[in-house]
Amino acid sequence: MFDEPRRWAELVAAQDKAAALFAAARDGGLLRPGVSETQLSQEIHELAAARFGVKTHWHKKVVRAGPNTVATYYDDPPEHVIAEGDVVFLDFGPVFDDWEADYGRCFVLGGDREKLRLVADLDAVFEELTAYFGAHPDITGAELYAEAHRAAERRGWRYGGTIAGHMVGEFPHTDFPGGREESLIAPVNVWPMRDRDADGRVRYWILEIHLVEPGGRWGGFCEALLADGVG
Repeated sequence: MFDEPRRWAELVAAQDKAAALFAAARDGGLLRPGVSETQLSQEIHELAAARFGVKTHWHKKVVRAGPNTVATYYDDPPEHVIAEGDVVFLDFGPVFDDWEADYGRCFVLGGDREKLRLVADLDAVFEELTAYFGAHPDITGAELYAEAHRAAERRGWRYGGTIAGHMVGEFPHTDFPGGREESLIAPVNVWPMRDRDADGRVRYWILEIHLVEPGGRWGGFCEALLADGVG
């Protein structure tokens, strides 16, 4: 049997460190006009190594700004130099003591009211989906993904992601038993998210929210552990 309280505590601790990394990047002035997405990604990578001892990232490091904020994780849009007024989001997957974090946050450089509303709605939709997950014990990944679309549309946005999250765990969670379809919050996952894997582990999840303004000019993204009703 697995020590599930310990597993969950380790994932929360890893996420707390990732949140501290992003706060250090923000408070240290790294998010600024005139820096390219690639350069900002490298600076945060160096900060993670120097201040937090991070040596491994379990997925590619993503910095998206301006028009590139409508792109998904799987896209490789042209390089963008961050400008005043841009939406900027960060998506990093640092590994802390063999535990995966996957944390994404969104920022606005400036005071545009619609962009600030979108950033606020990212957190609101995250909370709505967390509550929906908690209220539906047998929910599948496909069903939660469909609700992500509905939640975005209720607030006047488009849902921009091809998935709404994925499993997370000890590094690398991709070695856990089961097909890739079972590890995604996406239309392909028709299995209950609370089913344990073939080894008896609880499946822990990252919930992703990707909202795009109706004209497709810019968007925003956040992600964190899906905490309600786990286990």
